[in-house]
Amino acid sequence: MANDKTQPDPTNRPRGGYWRNVWRRFRSNRRGVVGFCFVLFLILTAFLSPLIATSQPIACKYEGKWYFPAVVEIFQSREPESHWIKKSKPFNRPQFKAKDAEYEFEIWPLIRHHENKTSSDIYQTPSREHWLGTDESGRDVAARLVHGTSVAIKVGFISMAIASFIGIVLGGLAGYFGGWIDIVISRLIEVVICFPTFFLILTILVVLPPSITNVMIVIGLTRWTSIARYTRGEFLRIKSIDYVLAARALGVGNARIMFRHMLPNALSPVLVTITFGIAGAILIEAALSWLGFGVQAPTPSWGNMLRGAYNALGHAPYLVYPPCIAIFLAVLAYNLVGDALRDAIDPYLTKK
Repeated sequence: MANDKTQPDPTNRPRGGYWRNVWRRFRSNRRGVVGFCFVLFLILTAFLSPLIATSQPIACKYEGKWYFPAVVEIFQSREPESHWIKKSKPFNRPQFKAKDAEYEFEIWPLIRHHENKTSSDIYQTPSREHWLGTDESGRDVAARLVHGTSVAIKVGFISMAIASFIGIVLGGLAGYFGGWIDIVISRLIEVVICFPTFFLILTILVVLPPSITNVMIVIGLTRWTSIARYTRGEFLRIKSIDYVLAARALGVGNARIMFRHMLPNALSPVLVTITFGIAGAILIEAALSWLGFGVQAPTPSWGNMLRGAYNALGHAPYLVYPPCIAIFLAVLAYNLVGDALRDAIDPYLTKK
């Protein structure tokens, strides 16, 4: 009987590692799983946007040769002058009309329109040709909405990567060393928090030229304070634990102790803050693009699409709904993931 594996565990504790248990608890939260699936959908849409909305075929056989022009667009910039992977002729020629060519075989994307291609079909209502209609320049709204996902994902992840690096480094230094280093960094955090974040970003962007790169950098430089505070608190708690004291006694360097031993055990609350921060970054980018300080036309973003829709609200109200719904669903999804992740990593919610 002592070796019977069917006997219950007397300790009655969840098996597996810490992160495996976090993932198990996260999966039990239905709203969090729905939000996580939608976030994955946004990421895939952003990466595969050239296969979803473009004016060139995904694969085709033309004049006896096979071409994959839409696939090539995944690995190149949407700006013609900055392409580092060139398309094969004739698809790299601006005057070549891919839609009118005669193919031996062809596979087209779901939306057969380039996001920046203008036409004479101005303010066309939703139809079979243009699912969500066209804007003031005759550009397909559905194609611009799909490619605007790339901007939202890029701004959210890159800006919070910058903020996370600054916050983790400063918070870790403050919590580990304490003393005057902690005082200086804590005062710096308090000073930055005192400024309204959005107006601070606007003030900086007034000096800088409007571009998506500057938006990501400025958001990252102003959204690190919460990450730094959580990291500082976790380092203050962890630095008195036995394994840290043992590493110090063995002469392990401070940098190795901080980033090799302490940081992995301090990331749980930081990840929740980062998740909420991505949602906030998407909202900030949309607001900046609305005001003209963010992503500039013709590059599509949900913010500048909303601005154009607002200008045409009197005679084309249908243009308002696509970017509004996209922003709402993206922010909601990240908030659901953040809530579920916060519940999953909270040790007091572990089932006994």
